[in-house]
Amino acid sequence: MSIQPINNKPKPVPAWYDRESLLLASFATHSRDSAGRRFEEADHAYRGPYQRDRDRILHSAAFRRLSGKMQVFTGDMGDYHRTRLTHTQEVASIARTIGRHLRLNEDLIEALALLHDVGHPPYGHCGEDALNRCMENHGGFSHNRFALQLIEQIETRYTQTPGLNLTYEVLAGQQHRTDKGPYGPVPSLEVQIVDAADSIAYDAHDVDDALKLGLLQLDQLLSIAFIQRAVAEQDKRREQTVPTRQFLVHAMIETQVDYFLRTAQPLLESCNGQTADRLKSDGIRLMMPTHIEQERGELEAFLFANVYRHPRLVIVREQAAMRLQQLFRLLVAYPERLPDRFLELSQRLGVEQSVAVYLGGMTDRFCDETYLQLVEMGRNKGETW
Repeated sequence: MSIQPINNKPKPVPAWYDRESLLLASFATHSRDSAGRRFEEADHAYRGPYQRDRDRILHSAAFRRLSGKMQVFTGDMGDYHRTRLTHTQEVASIARTIGRHLRLNEDLIEALALLHDVGHPPYGHCGEDALNRCMENHGGFSHNRFALQLIEQIETRYTQTPGLNLTYEVLAGQQHRTDKGPYGPVPSLEVQIVDAADSIAYDAHDVDDALKLGLLQLDQLLSIAFIQRAVAEQDKRREQTVPTRQFLVHAMIETQVDYFLRTAQPLLESCNGQTADRLKSDGIRLMMPTHIEQERGELEAFLFANVYRHPRLVIVREQAAMRLQQLFRLLVAYPERLPDRFLELSQRLGVEQSVAVYLGGMTDRFCDETYLQLVEMGRNKGETW
């Protein structure tokens, strides 16, 4: 009688495997079908691969720094408004709500949502524009590409492998957000859900912040078709005769999610039994109804003209861009002033790329402090660049 080696015993099926089989639709991205990671790792006993990705992103330094990065409005305008961190949390909440209703993979959705903005530099989009101008002869700067660079090269864990070693599916979702994605034109349903939630969240919270900061008045918004629709459709749940700011924000989110699901649910019901790969190859896209997209376009044009180009914001953005550009020029001219880690990085990436990585990872406050220390104090010493 022979004794079989213990390593020939069948591996126990992780608990998350059965849970997904019971709860997820056939066209969801199932963890069992993951293409894995660049550096192979054994399965975890009670956390699926996308749960582990979520946790790695959540515990990363780049994610923590989102609390110190502005979304649209600067800290000089108060501390009520959203940061990149609170925006990210709102996107994750909306995306998980949609994903649960459609029986998609919530763990993958949450990982994608938490990751989607980690590459933003200080000072919001004006900071990105400033760094892009600085890097125009060195490949430019994109917060989406920078996010991939952070999680694949710059972030460190307790292991010897570089980056966070996230799954192919999370990397592909972030790659989709760049201009040169090699993973095909149609992303997974989970990626599409996060993109939709991002748009839903920023329209609503930009309105909320602009009203709170006095950049807009409620009467201005009530003339816009989508706002009128949102208030009317949610009006039955309201007791006040005049909509409040809080109700308006709720109505905007609720109405957008409602219309998105009205379109997505019947489409996906017709796909029952098909796989996630089949839906991607068939080019299935989840979108808002056309008339809602047109109304949202009108709202966003209004916000662009009346909020994002508000004189108070324009001044702040110009000052922020100037600080980043001057810091970039100084550090490229004097790379020895970089912290040791980034000075070492410049040997591999080049000085300009290393400076962009250093500046891109800064919080707003740290960038202000670095500007004061290196630029303003340098001027007092008679330095020019």
